[in-house]
Amino acid sequence: MATNTKAVLIKGFAAVILTPVLAFVAFFGYLFATQESMIFPGTPLAPDYEFEFKVPFEEVRIPVDGAELNGLHFRQADPRGLIFFLHGNGGNLASWTSEAEFYRRINYDMFMLDYRGYGKSTGRIESEPQLHQDVRTAWDHVASQYTTKPIVIYGRSLGTALAAKLAVDVDSELVILVSPFTSMIAMARQQYPFLPEWLVRYPMRTDQRIGDIAAPILLVHGSADRLIPLKHSRALAASTPDASRLLVIAGAGHDDIHLFRDYLSGLTAVLPN
Repeated sequence: MATNTKAVLIKGFAAVILTPVLAFVAFFGYLFATQESMIFPGTPLAPDYEFEFKVPFEEVRIPVDGAELNGLHFRQADPRGLIFFLHGNGGNLASWTSEAEFYRRINYDMFMLDYRGYGKSTGRIESEPQLHQDVRTAWDHVASQYTTKPIVIYGRSLGTALAAKLAVDVDSELVILVSPFTSMIAMARQQYPFLPEWLVRYPMRTDQRIGDIAAPILLVHGSADRLIPLKHSRALAASTPDASRLLVIAGAGHDDIHLFRDYLSGLTAVLPN
């Protein structure tokens, strides 16, 4: 009888220990397997979707390995230069091109692409190196048309990590990072403090790359950004004190920063002629 009681206690104790362990394993396995859908929740568009803007533009198709990227190239008659714009992790070109009129007013061309699975771009994102290579292919396609004019690499939110990597590998006049994060590891740990680093398959280590960018850097962040707190930009600025400048937009959040006058005047003041 005593032996049976002891066995029952051991089994009960093992269940108490193993249940949370198995729950953690299952949870971490879920996070590992579903990262693409969480990090890249882009919205697709029908292949025959027609963009309509009040400013001149050209729709561009860029072949990449196993897919085709869709881009929009907004052109001026005699532009000062080009904004190579890498957008955030949601939406698509139809929702991210609201700033086209602003760049037209200050006489800058703008190019923006949709990542795989976003908008009319085909394929799906499978790795961080693949994503960086797609961005570089788009850059090579467009930058060759501006050999005598300044090119500004602009990243917004998720796009800041892609912009930082591109800026390490190519020459540009200026790099603008709006609402950047230090790394995806840091972002994940805001929600899951005990998350192992190896579980993040898209580390996007801007904090490790920003020091290798040769061009001047402008960091722009809203003081009321709750998704990516201002401390991320402060940390990036502190790591590159001689190469970067931080512009804090008072009262701006994550999604509305481009609507603030200080944001628009700040960008206008730094864009090269």
